[in-house]
Formats: sequence, C-alpha cells, structure tokens
Amino acid sequence: MEVFPDFGAVGGATELQSIIGALLTIVLIAAVLTMVVSGIAWALATANGHFQAALKARTGLWVACGAAALAGAAIAVVNFMLAIGSRL
Repeated sequence: MEVFPDFGAVGGATELQSIIGALLTIVLIAAVLTMVVSGIAWALATANGHFQAALKARTGLWVACGAAALAGAAIAVVNFMLAIGSRL
C-alpha cells in the first residue's frame, strides 16, 4: 500500500505553491537585510564602546542567520518529511 499526499486534490495548489515561494523569498530578503543592519550596528557599537548595544546587535545577527537557515532549509525539510511519510 502506497500513501502519498495528493496536491492535485486541493483547489488552487499551484497558487498556494507560488505564494509559499514568494513568502520564502521575502523572509530570506528580510533576513539578509537584518544581517546587514545588525552587522553595521555591531561594528559601530563595538568601535564606540557601547558593549550592551553591541551584544544586542550580535544577537540580532545570529537570529537573522538562524532565520535565513531555517527558511532556506524549509523546502528540504518538507521534501524529507514527504519522502518519510510515503514510506510509512
């Protein structure tokens, strides 16, 4: 017995896929912009001796890196889960 998701059963599946692709693009662009701004803030805060601001900027940089990694890996994770689900 082979069970797999039937994406054709959902009305507007192609529109849903394009919307998800657009959202992933927006998340990646926002994450990269956040990385740039946080990196600049970290550099300026460290150069001027504002260590608490530098700590917050560094945290923002790491959070943006994590968000970009999760958004980039989302498709691979979903495909992996679909492959596992079809074998169950």
